[in-house]
Amino acid sequence: MNLYRSNRQMVGHLVNFFVAAAGLLLALRVVLKFAVAEADNSFVQWVFTTTDPLLGPLRAVFANPTGSEGSWIVDYPALMAMALYAAAGYLLLSLAARWTPPASDRRK
Repeated sequence: MNLYRSNRQMVGHLVNFFVAAAGLLLALRVVLKFAVAEADNSFVQWVFTTTDPLLGPLRAVFANPTGSEGSWIVDYPALMAMALYAAAGYLLLSLAARWTPPASDRRK
């Protein structure tokens, strides 16, 4: 895909899709951690293994949440990752708006 020949709307849809998918998975992780979901469940394992790479950059900044048995856990790294990925998506949309021509100016 040539970014210079793409229009803003297509780039915007792609960025919004990936940011929304990451946000949805991270929100699901936060809910599962908060509800102290059973880690042996295959769906819970899938959510945690899928979102682990998204949390990689924040592992050194925030400690992994731990709690005693039956207590609620707030997953601060996942909450911060949601905010950072939303900000990164906004930045990418701003850059795409600057570097890609509008659909009406696009040459064929």
